[in-house]
Amino acid sequence: MNVNASPLRLDHLVVTARTLEQGVQYVSDALGVAPAGGGAHPLMRTHNRLLGLWGDAYLEVIAADPGAKSGANARARLFALDDPAVQARLERGPYLAHWVARVEPPKNLARWRDQYPQRIPELVPMTRGDFSWQLTVADDGAFPAWQGAGDGVLPSLIQWDTARHPAQLLADSGIALTSLTGFHPQAQRVREQLQWLGATHLIAVEAALSPALVAQFETPSGPRTLGAPAC
Repeated sequence: MNVNASPLRLDHLVVTARTLEQGVQYVSDALGVAPAGGGAHPLMRTHNRLLGLWGDAYLEVIAADPGAKSGANARARLFALDDPAVQARLERGPYLAHWVARVEPPKNLARWRDQYPQRIPELVPMTRGDFSWQLTVADDGAFPAWQGAGDGVLPSLIQWDTARHPAQLLADSGIALTSLTGFHPQAQRVREQLQWLGATHLIAVEAALSPALVAQFETPSGPRTLGAPAC
């Protein structure tokens, strides 16, 4: 049963990269427009660049921030950036790794998480410049999972604490997301969690041997794609 009376919205897509420069070039080559702006996330020791998409959404390029301060108590970076397998994957180049769904009032993400801690990861308060938000991030930084299924195909959840959304401040790129498809060997479990979250309208899920995300866009230069279907 879907316990979410308010359907989620697509907040942003996540391209992870070994360096921010590599990620920006990857998106620029694929979509014809380079992400810009963004900034640093002190808690996560990451930094990003953003590309506005039609419909109050955006694409984020994120990488470990080499200038961030590290300490003995530093927590694992989000989006599995500290995972050795992900780091090995990033050595081959940036890729569309994840997506984030927005929880909007009157639904309260913190209260929802308290009610279902086994289904929703820990909430972490984060900041970047004047923006503040709460994002679901597992203690080890891993992608969200449900009964062994996840690997970036299930979304992280976000609720913004600031009145303005970052997409409202980004330049009009002329780019619209037309479809998002996830591939996963446990596709049915992914679909079940998406249905529970109230997010089945945001992504199609197909069975495949390995997890992957593919996003289709309409751009000023015609249709473009990020990601590749899983084998």
